[in-house]
This record gives sequence, C-alpha cells and structure tokens, in this order.
Amino acid sequence: MLLQQPLNENLELIARQVVEGFILGLHKSPFHGFSVEFAEHRLYNQGDPLRHIDWRVYGRTDKLFIKRFEEETNLRCCLVLDTSSSMQFPRDTERVNKLQFSCVAAASLLYLMKRQLDASSLALFDESVYYLSDCRSSHSHYRMLINELQRTLNLVTENKVTNAAGALHLVAEQMHKRSLVIVFSDMMDDAENMEQLFAALQHLKYNKHEVILFHVVDGIQEVAFEFENRPYEFVDLESGERVKLQPQQIKDQYIERIGQFRKEVADRCHQYHIDMVPVDLSRPVDEVLHAFLIKRNKLM
Repeated sequence: MLLQQPLNENLELIARQVVEGFILGLHKSPFHGFSVEFAEHRLYNQGDPLRHIDWRVYGRTDKLFIKRFEEETNLRCCLVLDTSSSMQFPRDTERVNKLQFSCVAAASLLYLMKRQLDASSLALFDESVYYLSDCRSSHSHYRMLINELQRTLNLVTENKVTNAAGALHLVAEQMHKRSLVIVFSDMMDDAENMEQLFAALQHLKYNKHEVILFHVVDGIQEVAFEFENRPYEFVDLESGERVKLQPQQIKDQYIERIGQFRKEVADRCHQYHIDMVPVDLSRPVDEVLHAFLIKRNKLM
C-alpha cells in the first residue's frame, strides 16, 4: 500500500489492511516474550534458543545454562508521536508527510496490539506533551486512540517547535510499569538540545522500558536534497526563518551534515540498546512495518 495521496480514508481500515497483510501465516506475536520476569536457570538442552543462554554463568562455570522466564502480564505499549511542524513536511499536497506516515504506522501497531489483547497508550507532543492517555486494553480505549490519531492525521500547525527531550522524560516518569515505548520522530530538535534528547532516551532505558525509535525522514528532499536547479526560498517550519538560495550551491555540504546527524542518532541508539528503524517516506508504510515486524519475529 503505497500512500501517495492525502489520507482522507478511514484510518482504522488502513491499519487493519496493513496488519492483516503481515500476520497472514504468522504463528506468534512479534512482541511475545517482552513482558516477562526471570524465574530460574536450567541446563542447556540441544535445540534450545541460544539467545536464552546465560553467558555470564557460562563464564563462571564453563557450563551452559538457560534462563527460564515466567509470563508476567500482557504487553504494555506506549506510542509516542512527534507532531511538531517539522513533522508536517513535505507540505506538498501530492505527497504523504512524516506525520501522516507516523499516524498510519501507529494506528497499525495499535490494531496489532488490540488483536493480541495488549494494553496501549498514546502520547502526542510538539513543544510540550498535550495528549497522554492511560494504558488500557479495552475496545473503547482502542477506539478513543484511533479517533485521536484520525484527528492528528492531517494536522497543520505553524511554528510548533520540537521538545522531544521533555516529552520522553515525561513518558519515562508516567509509565510506572515496564513497557514497550515506540517513538515516531524526525529528531529535528535544536542542535543545542541534542544531548538532552539522548539523555531522555537513556532515561527510558534506565527505567527498564524497551524503546524503539522510528526515525522518519523524507529521503528525496531532506536527505538527498533533490531540488530543481533554480532559486528557492527555504522556510524552517518550526522557527519560521527564511533563507533564499540556489540548492546546488550548498548541496554537498548539506548532504554531509545530514549524514553526520543521522549517523549520530544511529550510533546513540546502538549505544543505549535502542532499536532504531530508519524510515524513508518513499517506502510504503506496510513495507516498513512488515520488514521491522518480521525482523522482530525472527529474534523472538
């Protein structure tokens, strides 16, 4: 499902199509085994998953032991969406923007959680967190979150800046039980706030949450800087600052800087054991989600 037109369709219907296309023939949840507590060790038997071997015990005893777990509760998941003005790029009505892509992906994951009887919550932020729901598994709660995403789908704001660090710190404090936190953001915070942003991601990990970052960018214009060879006026959607220039004059320098930025985000996520999913708007939302969920399913 390549989303190329503005999204006016029923968001729940789109989400159902995305998820049911993925789960066809799938025998287990891609998030199974997340919400568990360690119980005891037992000796390794041939055929046991290698990922359950306790290598620290092996280093001390030279024997292979398997960690056994007790199922705790169903998964608790918080979906965190950056709705700042930069997420509304591109403003070209012929293309899906970063926020629309994120809403469809989030709605698809909500539908998947509902099928698994898992508890979900939703957080929306720009310069502050302006929507944060409880984490529940009821059908009425699911409908409320879908309706909120539907309202957010074609949001247009001016000069709404990003305060991702503040939003993630708040989510870390509000999620009192160990949860899966899935963040959709372009990470386009002010350069001086980047250290605070990474500290907020680390805060989530410190509180024992599993964190997944969908780093959403427009590969054509934001990464490859593909523009016609003519003068443009570029507008910062968050600050309103305007710059007139010829794209070809700064293209090489821009591509180098954006490459450094994306590498820094990826490196920090790796450092903090955060699963980062790079998202290019030129790829269909179902293709991105399917690749990610299949990868997780293979790791379970």
